Order: sequence, then C-alpha cells, then structure tokens
Amino acid sequence: MSRVRSRQLGRFRLHALDAGLQRLDGGAMFGVVPRPLWEKKLTPDERNRIALPMRPLLVETTGELVLIDSGAGNKENAKFRDIYGIENGGQPTALEDAIREAGFQPSDVGIVVNTHLHFDHAGGDTVKREDGSIGPAFPGARHVVQLEEWNFAHQRNERVRASYLLHNFDPVHEAGLFAFADGDAEIVPGITVWPTPGHTPGHQSVLIRSEGESALFVGDLIPTAAHLPLPWIMGYDVEPLVTLETKRRVLEGVVRERTLLIFEHDPEIPWGYVAPQEERPTLVDQRPD
Repeated sequence: MSRVRSRQLGRFRLHALDAGLQRLDGGAMFGVVPRPLWEKKLTPDERNRIALPMRPLLVETTGELVLIDSGAGNKENAKFRDIYGIENGGQPTALEDAIREAGFQPSDVGIVVNTHLHFDHAGGDTVKREDGSIGPAFPGARHVVQLEEWNFAHQRNERVRASYLLHNFDPVHEAGLFAFADGDAEIVPGITVWPTPGHTPGHQSVLIRSEGESALFVGDLIPTAAHLPLPWIMGYDVEPLVTLETKRRVLEGVVRERTLLIFEHDPEIPWGYVAPQEERPTLVDQRPD
C-alpha cells in the first residue's frame, strides 16, 4: 500500500505522507462528545483507543522542499509505544520511507515546520542513532515553531508535560536549527504560518497559496474530519473555549476562500473542501464554485 497521496495546488505539489499509526483514547479525542456519538465515526479497540494515522505534509514549492510535522520518531521505549499503540517502523521510521516514496531523500528537506511540539508532531525532528545518541533528523533544515509554543513546552507543568518530550526538540535548538515565529510569518513565498491557539497556546496552522489556490494544514485544531462540528473538541486541548472560537474563525475563512482543508490524523481523509452550509459542516472533494 502506498505511503503517499499527492495532489497539485497551483504550482506546488502536496504529498500527504504516511508516517505510521498511533492509538489514542477515544474519550480524550472527543472531549465532552458522548461515546455513542463519536464511536459511530471511529470505532475504538478493547482499550477504548481509536487508530489515528500520523500524516505529515511534504510541500514541493518552486524553490524549497518543506515538511510540515514529523510524526513520532524512533526514540521511545516499548512501554511508551504500547500505551500509545505506535506503529511507525522504517528506515529509520515510516516518515523517511514515505519521503523517499514521494521521490526525495530526507536530506532534501530544507524547512521543517512544527504545528506544535507534542510527541506525535515533533517526535521525528530528532533521531536516535545506532550508537544511542540523539540528534536532528534533518540537520540541513531550518525548523519553524511559534515562540509561544517553545516557551509553553518548557514550562513542564503536570497537565501537559507528558506530551512534550524534550529529546524531540531540544537537540534541534542546540544545533542552532530553530527559527521562532512570533505570530503570522511567511516561511517561503507561498507558505505562511498562522497562530491557531486552543489545543495549545502556541499551536499554529500552515497556509499554502499558489496560483490563486490555497490549502490549510490545521494540525490538531481539527485533527480529523469527525472534528469539523464546532463543539467536537478534544479533551487534550488546553483551552477548549479558545479552540471553539479559533475553529469558528478558521472554518468561516476556508469556506469563504474555498481553501483545501488538510487533516493530519483522519484515518481515511487527507483533505477536502468544506461545503458552505448553515448546519453541520461537510466535506466535498472538488473546490466549490
């Protein structure tokens, strides 16, 4: 089965990469939504976990190869991988295998953008080598994250520290590879990071524009298509009421601008357009007229 699904966006080429699988508690993934509702969308296993892909995005621009998020990496022990049901084996992980399948080498990546620094989004920023040492997985790439996210990740409070594993990102900073954004910032022509707080205070989405077309990689703001309804918000979100208002603003914008919405964790759907309607948002394959 292919690890890559690709499509054109203006002059850019988008590649949704299969970087492996994780399994997270279904109740946590859907917060206050009752199980009889969410299990109709995603069926849990005997441990109440739902299977969620890790699906970073590789963007071919006219001058740069940009990777958005990096999966879980290869550094965690067997207990951790069992708790979270992580399956991402490869050389060294499924992410690098998918990059190669897309026609590139990991060393071709010139920019890594992290929507935020949770282990399933930034774990692949670093790699555990055969000698046990840990270093940047993309040593030739500039890494971009919001400064607020960086600071929040280092507060180490009990509510969130299990999601922030310092060996995923501190070695990147020690190598001088992080470039911190402070709000909206153009990374390369056609690619802009845009703060979308709620899941974490420093969470960002990535807006991609080319030839009059646009796409938005929303990270954990809207992790799956099942999370499109405004109140379907993860229990993992630090500020769920902020998430609610951010989602409202984002969904109004993507409908108005006919922007392709790109999901990172949906089991089947990598992207789609939100159909304009007043009730529950739905997805369509083709860009609305």
